Amino acid sequence: MPFVTIDGIATRYETVGTGPPLLMYAPGGFNATVEAWSTLGIYAKTKLLDHLQAHFTCIMFDRRECGQSGGRVEPLTWAHYVAQGKGLLEHLNIKRAHLMGGCMGCCPVAKFGAMHPGMVQSMVLWWPVGGAKYRIASHARFTEHLAYVKKEGLEAVVALVEKDGQPFGADPRGGPWASVIKHDREFAAQYAKQDSKAYRVTVVGMMRNLFDRDTAPGAEPEDLLKLDMPALVVPGQDASHATSAARYLEECLPKSQYWDVPVAAQTEDVSAKRVMEFLAGAP
Repeated sequence: MPFVTIDGIATRYETVGTGPPLLMYAPGGFNATVEAWSTLGIYAKTKLLDHLQAHFTCIMFDRRECGQSGGRVEPLTWAHYVAQGKGLLEHLNIKRAHLMGGCMGCCPVAKFGAMHPGMVQSMVLWWPVGGAKYRIASHARFTEHLAYVKKEGLEAVVALVEKDGQPFGADPRGGPWASVIKHDREFAAQYAKQDSKAYRVTVVGMMRNLFDRDTAPGAEPEDLLKLDMPALVVPGQDASHATSAARYLEECLPKSQYWDVPVAAQTEDVSAKRVMEFLAGAP
């Protein structure tokens, strides 16, 4: 797969299919990779990518700090993830595209719409993350990493990741830069030499930036309420994808369409039909 450097960070990406452009922010939490669209949970079950690439140019990428993409230690916000997707579209000379987010990928899609509405033809928000349980679990993951850093130090984090190779979601001790540590020796060496106290402040800032509410994180409601592009909201129903988060996005997005179908009924045939109908109707 090709790579492009965006804001000094390598982004691994892939384009498949033909037709209007569809920028896809992957599911998978802190392991949001190209492959997740084909292998992870509901996305493997519904085979959405198989159907989408028959009608659209699907633009997928490893989110920064995930998979084979690079990263940089800084207090990340959703706007940082927006910048990566925007930079990829600019690299491909695409001025306007449909956007699709799965799981945690819904957050940067909503923020993208709020920041650059002229570039967004429509939004598909599939199983948006959110809810009180999700916020609590997210904070707990960061807290576990911070405790490990304070007790063992950053060199121990590098040693742990190099030994086990687990992403942040699988082993919180490795932290949000675990995937970059795993495949980039130069980054790992610089990471280990940081000031531990300053690093912990950065991580706390990132946690507060990203997981600051008990509903769907990403964009402020006042910004969402001003958007006029169509949006399809597909609800999940578990501890990470609270139905209340999907309903919140329905409420805040003036041209939202809420697909009120239980998770068990979100089969391949009906899911593909609903998404295609929505995208075909987006101006």
